Amino acid sequence: MLNATALVGTHDVLFVTLDTLRYDVAARLYAEGRTPNLAAVLPAGGWERRHSPGSFTFAAHAAFFAGFLPTPVTPGRHPRLFAARFPGSETTGEGTFVFDAPDIVTGFGGLGYRTVCVGGTGFFNKQTPLGCVLPGLFDESVWSPELGVTDPRSTENQVRVAVQMVSREAQPSADSPPGASASPGMGAALGCASRLTFLFLNVSAIHQPNRFYLPDATADTLDSHAAALEYVDSRLGVLFTALRQRGPWLCVICSDHGTAYGEGGYTGHRVGHPVVWDVPYAEFVLPRDRA
Repeated sequence: MLNATALVGTHDVLFVTLDTLRYDVAARLYAEGRTPNLAAVLPAGGWERRHSPGSFTFAAHAAFFAGFLPTPVTPGRHPRLFAARFPGSETTGEGTFVFDAPDIVTGFGGLGYRTVCVGGTGFFNKQTPLGCVLPGLFDESVWSPELGVTDPRSTENQVRVAVQMVSREAQPSADSPPGASASPGMGAALGCASRLTFLFLNVSAIHQPNRFYLPDATADTLDSHAAALEYVDSRLGVLFTALRQRGPWLCVICSDHGTAYGEGGYTGHRVGHPVVWDVPYAEFVLPRDRA
């Protein structure tokens, strides 16, 4: 586990959820060299297999934002990267950054971070009261149909919006929250020196329907799930390149849950099957590009 106490306050934070991505598919494509942009930033060895705290998007993200990221699969009490303070916690360690806040988004905001959400799946669409709960935690959030599950170009649209939103940052003013600090400029892509940012991106493309990523497919399958991940990877390189111009970033990339394509007779998620509970996870530092 990274030492979050040494990074929070000096690093921007990127949290990406690859919605619905199965661990077995992520690991297989990594091993086959089919996700080169992710492979370029993931730690040596690639994805870590972890257990999600929820079997569908809302439950998993509610836990994530409370500080309960996916749990290592090996038995034991595993220290967490982030936590919201509460008595009796047995999974906070020396490297855990503990917030005196009800959730980590509010916690980052209290430290002076600008909190930004680029929504994707329905629980981030702000079209219903329920769809406003998760994005409502952030200072700024954005969603449109072009970022959602029905648009075949959703990831490139999300990446473009994310870069645009970060580029609009302004230098902290005299009335900025306590702890606000400046970080290195983003150069040509992302503008001048600005507040530290907590950027959250819920990637929607892998969630069904994903058949349009596989030519002539008429139904969602494990193969179209994999093709969707290849599409996502092809667009994430643009995001990593842009963020490196600012840097450094403390990064967490993971899935919120997997999904079934007939295993055990199940289809979809919100069920207790290993292909739903097992998710890919990675945490790492994305350094600033000094070139």
